[in-house]
Amino acid sequence: MGKSKAKPKTKKKKDERPRAIESRKGTLEYDSMIRTDVWNLNVTSSQKKLLLLTVAEYRKFLKPLVFIVNAEWRTIGNLTDKEKVNYLEKSIHVTNKNPKAKYLYYQKVINKYPSFRKFPSYLRRAAIADAIGIVSSFQTRYREWQSGIRKYRKVRPPRLTAMCQSYPALYKGQQVKYNNDYQNVDLKVWNGSDWVWLEKVPVKGHGLNRHKVIGNQMKSPALVVNAKTCQLSMPVKVKPIKKEDSDYVCSVDLGINNAATCSIVGRDGTVKARKFINPARDIDRRNKRKMMIAKKSKQTHQKTGKKFVKGFCQGIYRKSSNINLEISRKVARQIIEFAKLHNVKVIVMENLAGWKAKGGKKGTLMRQKFHLWCHQKIVEILNNRWAELGGDVQTINPKYTSAYAFDGSGKVKRNKKNYSLCTFSSGKQYNADLCASYNIGARYWYSVLIGDKYFSRVFVSESPTNTLRTPITLGTLRGLKSSGCK
Repeated sequence: MGKSKAKPKTKKKKDERPRAIESRKGTLEYDSMIRTDVWNLNVTSSQKKLLLLTVAEYRKFLKPLVFIVNAEWRTIGNLTDKEKVNYLEKSIHVTNKNPKAKYLYYQKVINKYPSFRKFPSYLRRAAIADAIGIVSSFQTRYREWQSGIRKYRKVRPPRLTAMCQSYPALYKGQQVKYNNDYQNVDLKVWNGSDWVWLEKVPVKGHGLNRHKVIGNQMKSPALVVNAKTCQLSMPVKVKPIKKEDSDYVCSVDLGINNAATCSIVGRDGTVKARKFINPARDIDRRNKRKMMIAKKSKQTHQKTGKKFVKGFCQGIYRKSSNINLEISRKVARQIIEFAKLHNVKVIVMENLAGWKAKGGKKGTLMRQKFHLWCHQKIVEILNNRWAELGGDVQTINPKYTSAYAFDGSGKVKRNKKNYSLCTFSSGKQYNADLCASYNIGARYWYSVLIGDKYFSRVFVSESPTNTLRTPITLGTLRGLKSSGCK
């Protein structure tokens, strides 16, 4: 028998959170972050036609540049970004000081498309930079494929995509001008024969208004125009904020019955505040559409007896997904407001990455609730927004946070009729989600006091024997205080 082949390594996902740098004191400080706001443009039909022409002209200009950059990649691969742009611009653009460009055949492209002669210089450099990014991504993926880093064993090699659906970047003063406190903008557009200014285009929304925050810096926006959208994608360099450390944390239990249950838990085991977050109206709207899909699928299957065609109930699925996204945003926003109200720096949550529901049979309401649970989206939004405010989001091991009473009296019994209630061994009834949020905060503080930097501690003892060990609860944290541990 031949030797079994080793499994190909899977590519690790990059951390999308802001990069942290370690200071001399040992604390973590965030460097600059880039966040993107959406500025919606209120344009007429004639103005939108000009914007669509501009995007089409930009993509037509970008296509041959991709092939040129790919051909020159061995030469420019190790250069800086500025050096790459200058080298490529000199290779294709003929001027009085540069009469003999390297790629003379590019003049055939210009002869075929005479409009390229009028292409703005700043937009030309933006297109070159865009082509460099496209080729750089392709080269990286191709090298990984060659080295065996593949999702599947027989996956095909990546291809260089020349027909990219990119949008033009607009440089301030050259392609975009801001007027009247950013209430309207002037845009340089292509009208089919020349580049002209489209003046005083109203802006009807500025996203989260990050550009108005003192210390933040606006970058060059991208003009995003298609059949449904007309907007400026405005990147903003966010100024880092240093939030002071606190003796309290905001512990959050994400659940099915309540979207989120928050508690302010202190280092000594004190609970200062509590809050239940449950956007019931939006949840009902989402569930109503899921029931509509279930009814339509049942009727269709009974009549045809075949598999559903592609795009079945596409509109209802899209609305349900959008409502779920709005639920995630509302829940994350209310958690942040609660944490800001009590001046805490750290938000603690359970690490539910990769978690899959075991309860609920296929087609039941319980199964639907687990399927629609948007806990990962809430965590993602919290990570991004709380980092802007100088805060930190930490995750702890979720094991037994809901199964044990916060006072240390042992396991709890869940009410079969109302799963939100639990009964302690002493007979006391309490909200199960609130009890879990106490234990989440206690587990974080216990790990800090003991020195577990990975926040993976579940039990008080670390005995390797089969003896019964006690999980960390709020009572454990209060016991540390009484024993004199700081």
